[in-house]
Amino acid sequence: MEEFLERERTPENYWRAVILFGQNVASYKFALAKSLIELSSRASETIKLEELAEPFSRHIVEHLANAPKQATSASSRFLESCRKFSAGTLGRDELIGQTARLGFNNVIDAFHIVNRDELPMRFFVDERQSGGGIRLTDELFRLRERLQFGNLPQEVEARWRLVETAWQLRVTRTALAVHVDDESLMILKGHRRTNLTSCRDALNGYQKGKCFYCFADISVENASTRLADVDHFLPRMLGQVDRSSLRLDGVWNLVLACRDCNRGVEGKSSRLPHRRFLERLDTRNEFFITSHHPLRETLIAQTGASRQERVSFLNSTYSTAWEWLIHRWEPRAENEAAF
Repeated sequence: MEEFLERERTPENYWRAVILFGQNVASYKFALAKSLIELSSRASETIKLEELAEPFSRHIVEHLANAPKQATSASSRFLESCRKFSAGTLGRDELIGQTARLGFNNVIDAFHIVNRDELPMRFFVDERQSGGGIRLTDELFRLRERLQFGNLPQEVEARWRLVETAWQLRVTRTALAVHVDDESLMILKGHRRTNLTSCRDALNGYQKGKCFYCFADISVENASTRLADVDHFLPRMLGQVDRSSLRLDGVWNLVLACRDCNRGVEGKSSRLPHRRFLERLDTRNEFFITSHHPLRETLIAQTGASRQERVSFLNSTYSTAWEWLIHRWEPRAENEAAF
């Protein structure tokens, strides 16, 4: 995580540290994050637990409908209340009350803890003892004003989908195969095919909302003029030469690029990026591996158990690509490096 925050200690990247690098034994952190994003539009800083309970429980109920396993523990009184609400045996007011009593026991304390340490930037303060709720901080309101704010809800949702799917399928290193289909991440386990999430949403946070090549701001919002392209770092056409060994649809080879870099007049297209971008790709991939990402074991299985092995894999794979592709590409200009 320190490497992730090294260059840019901005509100959005501290937020991403919470979402991407925190360990997950339940999905409550994601539900709280989505609730905070919603509540940040209010003028009031003080949020009672009953107010927080409405969006929090709503997000949990929505996810339970598609992924019944929302925690690693065998049982949860709060999740059982959510299931009863979905089944129609518990009313909304009762669910709100149960959520206020049971839903926040650990997540409020744990939200800002990453790698056992508390982040220096907080998005809310715990005032349950003195005020019966939480107080939103200036950092959360500043976060809302940032250009990257529009990307954050989809980044949270993508991480949530990946985590719950891994729990649901009991994914192991040998069982997990990830494929790209129409810019979506798909899991194959046996003959079962599960749509995970959008590639854009899953990758964007690890690139800090920046184009991989020129560090321009990008977006995962479909209506945005900055909508990112999903690019194969080593061009997909190489798969026609040696698909089995190159594994070009692996997450390790997928990056987000602005439209100018990917398919502009002087864009990359199907050319090979300059070799200097390998170090950047290694850094981005290490963000995945050190973040307890559900695809961590897949990345390790595909690229190597140690960082030295993974660097060697990238270099040897690049050399193979260089044998077939003559022209190398790099952008005319780059913004200040984000990672």
